Amino acid sequence: MKAPVETLEEKLGYRFGNRALLVRALTHRSWVSERLSPMPEDADNEQLEFLGDSILGFVVSEALVLRNPSAREGQLSQWKAHLVSAAYLHRCALAIRLGDYLQLGKGEERNGGRERKTLLADAFEAVIAAMHLDGGIEVAREFIRQQVLWALDKPEEIESIGLLNHKSVLQERTRLMGLPVPRYSTVGSSGPEHAKVFVVEVRIGDAIAFRGTGSSKKSASQHAAMGLIEQLKAVELFPKQLAAESPTGGDEPG
Repeated sequence: MKAPVETLEEKLGYRFGNRALLVRALTHRSWVSERLSPMPEDADNEQLEFLGDSILGFVVSEALVLRNPSAREGQLSQWKAHLVSAAYLHRCALAIRLGDYLQLGKGEERNGGRERKTLLADAFEAVIAAMHLDGGIEVAREFIRQQVLWALDKPEEIESIGLLNHKSVLQERTRLMGLPVPRYSTVGSSGPEHAKVFVVEVRIGDAIAFRGTGSSKKSASQHAAMGLIEQLKAVELFPKQLAAESPTGGDEPG
């Protein structure tokens, strides 16, 4: 049973001036084919999904560039690919229970269409397009910020999905600044085997260093790199002797 579309507007944080746009974004081809013949081109959400895909890609790309000015194109592409993937959008759609509001044909309904990954991901993009057409790019951008880009603000999400590689960002930042390659070393660990906490130090030359902790050497080194990035941002004066240090790094923890 399809839930009232008004309750979805509350979850979206936006009230449509033209609610027909939202209804269309929620209408699957199977629903139209059972009711209308021939099928009007503007009756289902496929065109809106096409537009929403482009809007999402633009807003995500914009956010990644603004948040990571030192990142290379390849890294940005990797992060973007995750944030616009069907698997991730499916997760975002489930979070707002988007499937409850879809208009599906009887066959699609019986086959579990309300939870189907590609169907929900497409509908999510269609909703983005509907919001853009009804309220403009800022409305769509704010929705994407809240419902898609939230992962960029969650350290545990960043680690679990490998979204932000702070070690790569740090290495690129030091390269641009003419500083030595960061050196990582495990300087300690504590706790029982099943719940160890590792301490990893990252050092640039002899003057700049930061220690991070984590449940693995990998997460501890990411934490250390993130801390050193912030330290570099805050420091205005970088001793000239740092650039003269040998760029040879030590062993990197896994």
